Amino acid sequence: MSERIRLIGWSVAAVVLAALSVPWFLWRADTVAVGLPVWVWWHVGWLCLTAVVFRVFTRTAWGLGVEGVGGDG
Repeated sequence: MSERIRLIGWSVAAVVLAALSVPWFLWRADTVAVGLPVWVWWHVGWLCLTAVVFRVFTRTAWGLGVEGVGGDG
């Protein structure tokens, strides 16, 4: 896969994770699951997903867009 396509893919992943960080659709929801509000569980799940995505990013694309750029030194 070309570096440009990988860069675009990781950028989209970052935007989607940022957009889902605030559960807008759960505002004013008073549903409770296992003793906690559903929005708390949303954040727990979102943090787990973000951790997995970040781990994959650090293993596969950490220097993407940074390494290999012209000879500045």
